[in-house]
Amino acid sequence: MTNTLQSESVLTVLDRLFAEAAADDETPPRWPAGRSFADTSAQERADVLGDVLMPISARGGTLLYTLVRAARPATIVEFGTSFGISTIYLAAAVADNGVGHVLSTELSVAKVAAAQANLAEVGVADAVTILPGDALATLAEVPGPIGLVLLDGWKDLCLPVLRLLEDRLAPGALVVADDTTFPTMGDYLNYVRDPANGYASVDYPVEDGMEISCRTA
Repeated sequence: MTNTLQSESVLTVLDRLFAEAAADDETPPRWPAGRSFADTSAQERADVLGDVLMPISARGGTLLYTLVRAARPATIVEFGTSFGISTIYLAAAVADNGVGHVLSTELSVAKVAAAQANLAEVGVADAVTILPGDALATLAEVPGPIGLVLLDGWKDLCLPVLRLLEDRLAPGALVVADDTTFPTMGDYLNYVRDPANGYASVDYPVEDGMEISCRTA
């Protein structure tokens, strides 16, 4: 059985991108004078962080790959492409399944171009469509049923994006949220952990935390 994650091209690109991400951690971003992350718009954040990778962890990526291989979703939605690290894991699983497509969304024009180049380099670009722009607009017309969602964009928008997609989630759809240890994920976690909202949810111990939720409603 094929495992594209073990191909030389994928391993080479992922090793390079993770190394670049580690270097990013050594250089804090420069915000406009008198401003901080908390008081900037989504577009301003995208502009300031246009060359910062902000990836999923390698272990989290492998988890995504295994979930897609097991669930075999026809439609995958990713909120937050960045440089395409998580997208590579999703697309590799789609390619190995022989079924499905990834619809990703990214606000930074520079990151859209970088992600497309990385996906092409590893040979999985055909499995992905990147929608440039504000996710609350680009994902509004994505057709269902959606079998898996990855939420890895701005944390204060994860819950609004989920609510936007909710009526198109397939029964049993998986929703994976990254960086759940961030304080800004509090409202999201309260929502998916309340059974009244139609999810069974569990936290997964990878770097910065992940929440895996199954649509039960």
